[in-house]
Amino acid sequence: MKVAEHVRHVSDAERRARLTLRHRLAPHSRTDDVVAVADDLVALHSTDPVTVYLSAAVRMRSPALDAVSTALYDERTLLRHHAMRRTLWVFGRRHAALAHHAATLDVAAVQRRDLMNQLGAAGIADPAAWFDEAARAVLDLLAQRGPTTARDIGTALPQLSGTVLPIGPGSYPAHSRVLLVLGFEGRVLRARPTGTWINGQYRWAAAGDWLPGALGGPLDRRTAAAGLARAYLHAFGPATRDDLRWWAGWTVATTKAALADVGAVTVSLDGGGTGYLLPDDADPVGDPGPSVALLPGLDPTTMGWKARDWYLEPAAARLLFDRNGNGGPAIWVDGRIVGSWVQRPDGTIATRICVDPGPGTAALAGIEAAATRIRELLGDVRFSVRYPAPVQPQLLGGAEPAPGR
Repeated sequence: MKVAEHVRHVSDAERRARLTLRHRLAPHSRTDDVVAVADDLVALHSTDPVTVYLSAAVRMRSPALDAVSTALYDERTLLRHHAMRRTLWVFGRRHAALAHHAATLDVAAVQRRDLMNQLGAAGIADPAAWFDEAARAVLDLLAQRGPTTARDIGTALPQLSGTVLPIGPGSYPAHSRVLLVLGFEGRVLRARPTGTWINGQYRWAAAGDWLPGALGGPLDRRTAAAGLARAYLHAFGPATRDDLRWWAGWTVATTKAALADVGAVTVSLDGGGTGYLLPDDADPVGDPGPSVALLPGLDPTTMGWKARDWYLEPAAARLLFDRNGNGGPAIWVDGRIVGSWVQRPDGTIATRICVDPGPGTAALAGIEAAATRIRELLGDVRFSVRYPAPVQPQLLGGAEPAPGR
């Protein structure tokens, strides 16, 4: 890491301006290129399938849900893969390869080891040989049939589904765990969902058939980590070392090495902390202008930093984040979270403002307009949030509708 002779200070206001521009929350920064949206955020959270579509749509000039499906399943310029912190993400190809070699393979090694222990506990004498044979059977089946659901794989391979693994207080058919490990290893990928775009159950495809070379060839882990750190700092910088370590799921040593390898420069932050920027990205940014966005639960912007006090006040944190740190749907105004929102069963969008969005009525009008855009985008679709904000029951119960509704 490079230490500047005169360390530049980046205020919270400048951090919010950078966020607004880099994350395409300002109206003039939006684009209909959904791959560019994903790349600019490094990746889109996919734990909740709704997040992928709404995170992209909010940042589009002409929001269109079909554009996301086209990129994922027709053009295959986006792909779904487990990576940092064992989270499911949607990546463009370049970042998918970096994340796979810098983060996913470490998780895959842990998952494989756990599976070996589970097979041993189930009475399998040679777990490694059993897994190798199971993997061949699954990959051969996918090569023959193409994308197939886990249920159909289990039906076709009863020698796998009939093996039951003790996991925690419950038990699981072995083929489901084999698929999980093969997914982490990048040998299978999630293809189209079994239902509509809000469905989180996917068909599985052999990676070489679905998207040849999607995760790149052999790549040194340290090189990949530097590439991933560069992408993160471009999108989320200035960030602290702990922000990057948490986001990537790395050790302190890996994080330090990655920051050094990209030549990250230190800056001082409000509150006395130290942040990092890329050496070619250390200049101040201009005023992005006013911005309002209703982001879905687990949006990459909401979940991009471990320390959030510069864009999240305690009043908002209590209403938006659950005990495990999962952020629900958030209302962003000028780079700050000011409230939450939810879709009600009748399709209306209800909002709750918990932080002053600023003087005048422009922000409130912007929130109403953003809520209208989401309602029109969703049409007859109804969805539930996988990790709802604590305030959601009140909003669903009609405590406070969106302005003008």
